[in-house]
Amino acid sequence: MSTQEKFLKAVKKLRELETAREKKINFSQTIDLIVNLKEFDVKRNGFNIFITLPHKIKEKKIAGFFEKDSKLVHTIKKDNFPMFREKKDLKSLIKEYDFFIANAKLMPAVATTFGRTLGPSGKMPSPQLGILMSEDEKLIKETVEKISSTVRVIAKEPSIKVGVAKDSLSDEKIAENALAAYARIFESLPKGIDNIRNVKIKFTMSKPVLVE
Repeated sequence: MSTQEKFLKAVKKLRELETAREKKINFSQTIDLIVNLKEFDVKRNGFNIFITLPHKIKEKKIAGFFEKDSKLVHTIKKDNFPMFREKKDLKSLIKEYDFFIANAKLMPAVATTFGRTLGPSGKMPSPQLGILMSEDEKLIKETVEKISSTVRVIAKEPSIKVGVAKDSLSDEKIAENALAAYARIFESLPKGIDNIRNVKIKFTMSKPVLVE
């Protein structure tokens, strides 16, 4: 049985459990991939990666720190940075948007004004995905499209949990997303399979199912 078939089998098992559930869920659930680690020191090694999935989970609300207005994302211009000096305004901004991008030239000012709040939340614009060398609309559009199918994983404990799909996707597409996320996590671990204790998937409200 291939790895993809193993993920698909686990997804189908999840569906069976949901069908058998006495109390039905009346909202769209997220499918989480859980990779439990071993022989991995999170503090020493760190773990902060972006994973591009084959199937988009949802449209993300994106804001950009730019010098001029963009038609593609909500723009926070440098002149308006002082409006966010208050902690409550920063917290409100972070709740409103899923992702932030920025003109590279503005990053020192972004770090000074927003870093203390964006950093801990994992939403600081990153060189990996989010810092743009220009404000060209074509480049912004390409970045936004990539962000829409990308998830960020920051491990703070020896168990990685990441949402990889919505239950509205087909079983095959859920399995493909889960496998893509697993493969990216796997290749980012220093010891590969020797760092993995087990792999599970779950719905928001379900118990985890082991991927054998």
